[in-house]
Amino acid sequence: MANKFNPGEVELKETLVSLNRVSKTVKGGRVARFAALMVVGDEHGHVGVGLGKAAEVPEAIRKGIEDAKKNMITVSLKGTTIPHEVMGVYGAGKVMLKPAALGTGIIAGGKVRAVLECAGISNIRAKCLRSDNPTNVVKATMAGLKELRTIEEVAKIRDIPVDQIKA
Repeated sequence: MANKFNPGEVELKETLVSLNRVSKTVKGGRVARFAALMVVGDEHGHVGVGLGKAAEVPEAIRKGIEDAKKNMITVSLKGTTIPHEVMGVYGAGKVMLKPAALGTGIIAGGKVRAVLECAGISNIRAKCLRSDNPTNVVKATMAGLKELRTIEEVAKIRDIPVDQIKA
């Protein structure tokens, strides 16, 4: 279940996924600003993504981290992998996440890898389909992680014993 999480009580790993320099043309010339896409997680099933925008790079990163802490979710894990295959979609971004055996490692591209490492998933296979836009890929990964359910969670939702659920 995608629960809210209080980030104030644990040590979080912060990762800069992308830093984009954008400029706006005004009467006096160009005004440069920065957009920082940040991922934060405790490496134990909690992860968040945030976008910070500011005129200075450190300020954009700080705002991105604050935004990521506000948007943290709890990810359902099965040991060091995910309980089942899932497809995450956000905008034009589409990410396929598949569970992998112990010792496989994280087989994923850089943007997806950042989210999975911060979530604490260490054995998984992932593939970006369609868009390679960093924001859409990261948010699609988060959408996929939100959809994950363990057998115990499904049994509780359906109000039936675990042994009645077919794997």
